[in-house]
Amino acid sequence: MTWKSRSRAAFDLETTGRNARAARIVTASIVVLGPDGAVESAHEWLADPGIEIPAEAAQVHGVTTERARAEGRPAAEVVAEISAVLQALFDDDVPVVAFNAVYDFTVMAAECARHGLPQLTRFPVLDPYVINKQVERYRKGKRTLGALCQQYGVVLDDAHTSAADALAAVQLLDAMALKFPELDKPAAALHRSQVDWSLAQAADFEAYLRRTKPAAVVEGDWPVLAPVDASRSGF
Repeated sequence: MTWKSRSRAAFDLETTGRNARAARIVTASIVVLGPDGAVESAHEWLADPGIEIPAEAAQVHGVTTERARAEGRPAAEVVAEISAVLQALFDDDVPVVAFNAVYDFTVMAAECARHGLPQLTRFPVLDPYVINKQVERYRKGKRTLGALCQQYGVVLDDAHTSAADALAAVQLLDAMALKFPELDKPAAALHRSQVDWSLAQAADFEAYLRRTKPAAVVEGDWPVLAPVDASRSGF
């Protein structure tokens, strides 16, 4: 069975910053859709990350430190619940769609380590960002979720809220599969392809950067970055 012929889930996080190994979860959404694209269930969380939310991050997702402390639940509880829902999906072989999945799953890996929780199996994962870079290698312009949604006619209201971004990611993947029918294959096979594609994409970008920055390094691990020492990761 191909991933389009069965249920799939969409996952997105909004966090305290761009460094996936150090960022803390602020909001999270998981939406499960049926084969017809209709929403079967939805989960949303607001966490108190336990640290100040930088103004730059709050401007993106709209959650301030004050709101997170007043309305958010303890981070350990939220991380445990998100992890449990995701692992149940993976255990049931439900593919989880996440745009730029390596960010979200690296944040989850760090949060699980931080709170003493088991690591996720993270299989199968489908990432419209990695997939788009493969099927439209020479596309010009930004490859943000908003830019790709506009290209493929996917409505993205309330961008940078986890619920809206999660739903848009799975709808974007559906639209991409219509344009590129070769993507409509079993989720496990597409997952394994993305591992290879991500490594190749990183190597190409690294080679480009090293023309002017000989020490440049681009990590190609997918769907999660390898952990680094605690002093750098924030674990």
